[in-house]
Amino acid sequence: MSDTVHLLSQRFRGYFPVVIDVETAGFNAQTDALLELAAVTLKMDSNGLLKADQTFHYHINPFEGANIVQAAIDFNGIDPYCALRGSIDETDAIKDLCKQVRKAQKNADCQRSVIVAHNAAFDQGFVNAALERSNIKRSPFHPFVSFDTTSLAGLTLGQTVLVKACEAAAIEFDQREAHSALYDTAKTAELFCFMVNKWKTLGGWPLQQATVTSSL
Repeated sequence: MSDTVHLLSQRFRGYFPVVIDVETAGFNAQTDALLELAAVTLKMDSNGLLKADQTFHYHINPFEGANIVQAAIDFNGIDPYCALRGSIDETDAIKDLCKQVRKAQKNADCQRSVIVAHNAAFDQGFVNAALERSNIKRSPFHPFVSFDTTSLAGLTLGQTVLVKACEAAAIEFDQREAHSALYDTAKTAELFCFMVNKWKTLGGWPLQQATVTSSL
């Protein structure tokens, strides 16, 4: 079998998967602050197996006029104004992420990046809102296509909650570390790779052409 079969650029229709998780100060991407963002890029080895590659992590200052929902920060334990966070402005974070993703996407010979996330619509909504506020015209990310590990885990593992899905896949998960963007992104990446690779080992990839026979 040709090595070209294993190229990441051929696995997801030319899309470059980037696993993302956000921590926020509410549920409304247009009004509530984005406080933390982490991303993991992926690579494919010579056996066609998907693995985590680079990790990017940003603590982010609330954008000007951002809404802070107390219940949200009580839940994730983030103090948005703590100097020890080492946070940077949202525009600086999102511009750096786009720069890093474009570089990795180009190296993988992919045409566009796609967000992979657990309950992807939520994370994608906050990323898209930050891109808009930052006035980024050429985002590497597809504006609406995403790979949702919630749905994939429901199909392959019978679980939809991240920790439960990881447990079903025998992936170690420390709930004390949960709701940190960096930790949740790493575990989501591990889960996504597990599901994609499992599908391959079961014979589901690469696709095999059906053999049609006829009797005369």
